[in-house]
Amino acid sequence: MTCWPPGHRLSRTTASRPQPARGVRPGRGAPTGWREGRDVRSSGPTAIPRFIGRFVLPALFAALFAAPLWFMVVGSLRPAGWPPPRTLELLPPEPSVAAYARLPELIPLFRYLANSAMVVAVAVPVTVVVASLTGFGLRLLTPAARRRAVLGLLAVLLVPVTAVWATRFELFRLAGVVDTYVPLLAPALLAGSPFLVLLYTWAFGGVPDSQLGAARLEGAGWLTIWRRVALPQVRPATLAVAVLAFTFHWSNLIDPLLYLHSGDRYTYPLGLQFLRLLNPTDWPLLMAGCVVATVPCVVVFLLAQRILLNDDPLAALRSGGRR
Repeated sequence: MTCWPPGHRLSRTTASRPQPARGVRPGRGAPTGWREGRDVRSSGPTAIPRFIGRFVLPALFAALFAAPLWFMVVGSLRPAGWPPPRTLELLPPEPSVAAYARLPELIPLFRYLANSAMVVAVAVPVTVVVASLTGFGLRLLTPAARRRAVLGLLAVLLVPVTAVWATRFELFRLAGVVDTYVPLLAPALLAGSPFLVLLYTWAFGGVPDSQLGAARLEGAGWLTIWRRVALPQVRPATLAVAVLAFTFHWSNLIDPLLYLHSGDRYTYPLGLQFLRLLNPTDWPLLMAGCVVATVPCVVVFLLAQRILLNDDPLAALRSGGRR
């Protein structure tokens, strides 16, 4: 029975058939001529803030972080030898790739890139393995012991890197490994940074204790549980650690500057610094070198994003359980 408000006058059409409730859409068999109700939750004043938070703000943040990359590419496409522009240029006035062609002529570009690639190829897997093993070990501690370990890692994280440069250099000098890649790979043996260990510790905290206990009842050792049960469930954390480790070792300038003395062992960031000292006024040449240094990091980040978006978190666990 339909209740009408006081003073409402029923027309002949209105009185002949009941009206649908507000906010309810009629079914497929509803008579024609009914006005379909609208869902008040999908429209109204809340739609605009939702649109701003979902599209406008991410677009603004993306433009904010992409602007330096864009202006760097634009600066590298200026004619060779041109000075820096006085104002920001959205497009190069006379596009030219002469700066990229001159890079291999002034520095051994491909040797520097190969040296950096070799360091990264060793350091990134070692960092992932050491950080994940350490984080998994902290996950197995009691809550009180884990809390103390996390506080210790946070305390180490607060120590500035510059405070240990002299000590590290003296240790590597006494070990006789200066002018080798050992000092560049040594941070990977310590998981790179306490932050990466904490990241894995928090990620492994989401692995249920029931799965770890069931694996132990089946006779699996802790290394097997780490590899087949725990690690497949924290693939997003593994991708994040790999990207962070790649970015650090690829763009590391201080360690090669301190420990590498032979020019044939220079990594690309140190070679780029040498290029800046060699020709500090050629702005397009310097920007071209920066673009070459930035492209691998961007490519690795995009690949990690693609893997993460297309990843099935249970697929690796199922495949690991069938081995």
